[in-house]
Amino acid sequence: MLTYIVRRVLYAIPILIGVNLITFALFFIVNTPEDMARMQLGAKRVTPEAIDKWKAERGYDLPLVWNPTEESLYNKATRTIFVQKSVKLFLFDFGYSEDKRDIANEVKSRMWPSLALAIPVFILGLVVCVTFALLMAFFRATYLDFWGVVLCVAMMSISALFYIIGGQYLFSKVWNLVPISGYAGGLDAAKFMILPVLIGVVGGIGGSSRWYRTLFLEEIGKDYVRAARAKGLAESVVMFRHVLRNALIPILTGVVVVIPLLFLGSLLTESFFGIPGLGSYTIDAIQAQDFAVVRSMVFIGSVFYIVGLILTDISYTLVDPRIRFE
Repeated sequence: MLTYIVRRVLYAIPILIGVNLITFALFFIVNTPEDMARMQLGAKRVTPEAIDKWKAERGYDLPLVWNPTEESLYNKATRTIFVQKSVKLFLFDFGYSEDKRDIANEVKSRMWPSLALAIPVFILGLVVCVTFALLMAFFRATYLDFWGVVLCVAMMSISALFYIIGGQYLFSKVWNLVPISGYAGGLDAAKFMILPVLIGVVGGIGGSSRWYRTLFLEEIGKDYVRAARAKGLAESVVMFRHVLRNALIPILTGVVVVIPLLFLGSLLTESFFGIPGLGSYTIDAIQAQDFAVVRSMVFIGSVFYIVGLILTDISYTLVDPRIRFE
């Protein structure tokens, strides 16, 4: 098993390097520092002096991958945009944003509001969706199953913005049950998180429950389920002990997509509810054309996604004995 985990970790290294190279190409070759300067300065006719000054202040005046003006070979390779802006990301040295704030410190402080929102949504959503899908599979080919599928399709067809705006209007403006937006530290954060968590869970029921139902129905038709029923096991035991366990591998594969959001936050939810997390931080950086922040968040997102893939592979060994023996 240890060899299996080490092999998966080694596979992740070239993937992360490839993502970093693609990010570098998009930010500094496709979109050159001159283009970034013109967009940031926001003027139709920007003087070359202003562009040069903007680039020099941010270290974008260096050559891309090789610096022929330096004397030593080390400086020729390191005094470049690639090393200063891309390679340093592997050391989690993100530099400074346009307002001269340390991006690493911003990420550390904004990570906790994102976790306070994402973890309850992740856990409650998974429990609710799996339970609802099991009920539809348990009562398959009945009215409960039919109307459950209709409800899932209807909920899938509704935009996430409808849940956010509708929830704010109904629970905050009409009923005055919770604040419409904002955030507070400590235990006071609970009253601000109730509505975003509720909306996050409800918004994901449709697609997730319908997909889990399909997985459970596929498992129900297999031979081991018929053998369990022939032994006289109750249908509830068959569903929860056998069907659910054997459907965990595809469920875990889908869950990994959510893992980066546990740290990066939800872009829409945090923006609409005024939660100072990493999601709203990314949206604000895009609107302000803060390329250093956007580049850092892209790298962090890729790191967490790869970590999620590794954790998923490790979790496979817990639910599938064949992987352990291999």
